[in-house]
Amino acid sequence: MRFIEKVSVVTGAGSGIGAATAMRLAEEGARVILVGRTEQKLSSVAHEMNLRHPDTASFFVADVTKEEDVLQLFQHVKEKHGRLHVLVNNAGAAATTNIRDIPVDEWDHLLSLNLRSVFLVSRVLAELMTAVGDEEAGWQTNAIVNVASLSGHKAAARMPHYSASKAAVINLTRTLANEYGRFGIRVNSVSPGFVDTPLMENGMKNPRFIESLRRNTVLGRAALPKEIANVIAFVASSEASYMTGSDILVDGGWMIK
Repeated sequence: MRFIEKVSVVTGAGSGIGAATAMRLAEEGARVILVGRTEQKLSSVAHEMNLRHPDTASFFVADVTKEEDVLQLFQHVKEKHGRLHVLVNNAGAAATTNIRDIPVDEWDHLLSLNLRSVFLVSRVLAELMTAVGDEEAGWQTNAIVNVASLSGHKAAARMPHYSASKAAVINLTRTLANEYGRFGIRVNSVSPGFVDTPLMENGMKNPRFIESLRRNTVLGRAALPKEIANVIAFVASSEASYMTGSDILVDGGWMIK
């Protein structure tokens, strides 16, 4: 129960890694605000969370690429809870296109979803995070965790805009960690490999893709969303109290194969 009475915000919480992370935090006592663009998805996840862990989940509909929406999210969290302990920047998207075929607006859209959102949400919501912790133990309880990707380490074929944006998230994480450390805020990123989420639905139905996973991943399979959520929860917890500016690669051994 590492997050009892801790207030958490998870973006992109309507499905996949975001939904699993929200559930994982709630299991350990957090009050979780789910953020996304689709009310029906958020409502469904929040309902399931509250069935399992009563009064742990609420949601706020917002497009986190828009400053006005993020400012409204700030006001919502401030009025409802007064402060924030954990922020998970998970909102994002992927697309597959050769670089010479990418329309400029598609490039801008993906960079906005994957990178601009992290910048905006972190900058605005960090104002609700103040230095708190156990003075005797010396750890701080506030944490930002950004969801990057294996593709931020090794560029994915036909995904130049996705790979570039996730590499930028990893480096932005280091910059945020350097700037916010003096305020008692730790900032780290988690880089998943292939995860069985709705974004991977087509791939997970493709025998050739499944065979590629088996050959090229040491563990021979895609991750479940909850396996990534477990790592995010650790990084956000006081058990990782001396970790900041780090990126945790959770790829099933893809990079060492």
